[in-house]
Amino acid sequence: MAGVDRRTPIRDLLTNANAGADVTVTGWVKTSRFSKNVSFVHVFDGSTPKTVQIVLNAELAEQFKAELGIGAAVRIHGAWVQSPGGEQSLEVSATDVTIVGQTHPSDYPLQKKRTSLENLRTMAHLRPRTNTMQSVFRVRNALANNIHRFFQDRGFMWVHTPILSTADAEGAGEMFRVLHGDDPEFFGGPAYLTVSGQLNVETFGQAFTDVYTFGPTFRAEKSNTPRHACEFWMIEPEIYFANLDDVIALATDFVKTVTKATIEQCPDDFAFFNKFIEKGLLDSLNAAISADFARVTHDEAQDILVATGKKWEFKVGRGESLQAEHERYLAEEHFKGPVFVTDYPMEQKAFYMRLNDDQRTVAATDLLVPRIGEMIGGSQREERLDVLDDLFRRHNVPGEDYEWYRDLRRFGSAPHGGFGLGFERMLMWITGMKNIRDVIPYPRTPGQAGY
Repeated sequence: MAGVDRRTPIRDLLTNANAGADVTVTGWVKTSRFSKNVSFVHVFDGSTPKTVQIVLNAELAEQFKAELGIGAAVRIHGAWVQSPGGEQSLEVSATDVTIVGQTHPSDYPLQKKRTSLENLRTMAHLRPRTNTMQSVFRVRNALANNIHRFFQDRGFMWVHTPILSTADAEGAGEMFRVLHGDDPEFFGGPAYLTVSGQLNVETFGQAFTDVYTFGPTFRAEKSNTPRHACEFWMIEPEIYFANLDDVIALATDFVKTVTKATIEQCPDDFAFFNKFIEKGLLDSLNAAISADFARVTHDEAQDILVATGKKWEFKVGRGESLQAEHERYLAEEHFKGPVFVTDYPMEQKAFYMRLNDDQRTVAATDLLVPRIGEMIGGSQREERLDVLDDLFRRHNVPGEDYEWYRDLRRFGSAPHGGFGLGFERMLMWITGMKNIRDVIPYPRTPGQAGY
């Protein structure tokens, strides 16, 4: 079988190709316009938000007009030449057109008119071809790459923690149980889809000092909110010989560094978000990562909420839980930027968080950001075996199920801590997208498993 001409990615064509070069473009038709003397087709391939303009002479236009509708897959060979039009400086003067995959424009679900994000969720197999989803998933890719680079550049080890687990890291019981046919005890006992890799990654932290996990997690929580999904990705670093201040410093460096790097890597996509998704997005992001992040205790945060005199849907005051409305007020209106809230009441947090000297609060922190609320949750972990055992009792957690976790406190325990960051929530923050379902390829939510 003869080989085919290798394509020139449109991204490279627009940035590197010299006028006069012979090029081969592959991709899908975004728009087409036909006239008597000259016709135009705009093609995209996903490598950039931009399309490339293809100019067809009258003969090619007449031959392929019926097949060059929106969505058709094409391979076009031609010359990269100066464009007399004002929208682009160079264009492809086509000499050969191949229809690789036909489409029927009248039946194609993604027409030129704007399709709502809600409607696009019903066709997850087609929505990656739209402008918005193209930008979202290019940025998702870049953000993931920059997250790995951040940790790798700082000497962290990436640990692949298990997806199947017997431990409830959050202690909330909202876990999907895994069953094997008619054998519910396939693993010798109950097994679940993991809600967090943190407990597992701690074992490697005690061997390698600085580690992280980045993978899928699952919550059987029936929350149909724009911030919740049943399947999502988490980034969870763990650092040893460290306290809560070190955790907050790492989280601050992480958010600022990877946000800045991703904006710089995807300037055209962020220009799209800034224009069509969230006006002023870039200014707000750049202001946030250029400033110091605020820091208050949970008690201080509740005092701020009480002092507003606002009528809240959920109760405020010392000892009450921070809800999404409170978190957004603190980040958006009071501090007008990211804020760490620390020292939560012990009963509001998981069993593994270090008990403070007041015996009432734990060395925990959440990072709240505008438009999202909580984006990061972290803590210093309880490294003292006797205190951990007491926390098991106070949280009604069966300590005998965590003998391996207790061993970490018996054999070479050291102060340590870390945080968990919801990858999709960070994507929402940096892109301005309003619903978690629109920043994950195939959203899984209550009542909707997709395909």
